[in-house]
Amino acid sequence: MVTALFVAIGYLAGSMPFGYWLVRVTKGVDIRAAGSGNIGAMNVWRTFGRRYGLPVVLLDSAKGFAPALAATLVAGHLAGVLAGGAAMLGHWRPLFLRFAKGGKTVATAGGAFFGVAPWVGLAGLAVWILVFVVGRYASVASILAAISLPVLAAAFGEPWPVIGFGAGAAVAVLLLHRANLVRLRAGTENRFRFRREAPAR
Repeated sequence: MVTALFVAIGYLAGSMPFGYWLVRVTKGVDIRAAGSGNIGAMNVWRTFGRRYGLPVVLLDSAKGFAPALAATLVAGHLAGVLAGGAAMLGHWRPLFLRFAKGGKTVATAGGAFFGVAPWVGLAGLAVWILVFVVGRYASVASILAAISLPVLAAAFGEPWPVIGFGAGAAVAVLLLHRANLVRLRAGTENRFRFRREAPAR
């Protein structure tokens, strides 16, 4: 019963579309009609700059972190990863956007890992930063960081729910980046620019 409650809380937290809300309230723009059409932090950053992108990164991470941490502390690692997975699901198909397409769950997954296995989350973040700095492809950094999660979890001796969560998160991130993989193979994937790509309205 307690685990089910945390799963529900995780989904509701994940469903909070901070990228959509922040841009809508401050700019009067639907972020789904700008850039890549994604509500996640990278699209917000590309379109409106770091003043908007950075808060969305932090908020999207927090909505995975908080329920995963709370569930882990109260009911153990299995409850923690289920709550974190539910937050990822909510970010992908948010209740507050009527289950329309949401984000690609990268920041939310990272936050969830910081909640259930902080050292794994920190190492995964280091992988993301290293790959991103070298290539400046956010998609490649996200995919490789996600793939590293189950390996890192096993290397750190984490319990099986955390390792399984890492594997599931890796599969989810890969599936949600299918279009990016197609563009990478075609050589048309855009490198990330720290300045916004289009003027904010």
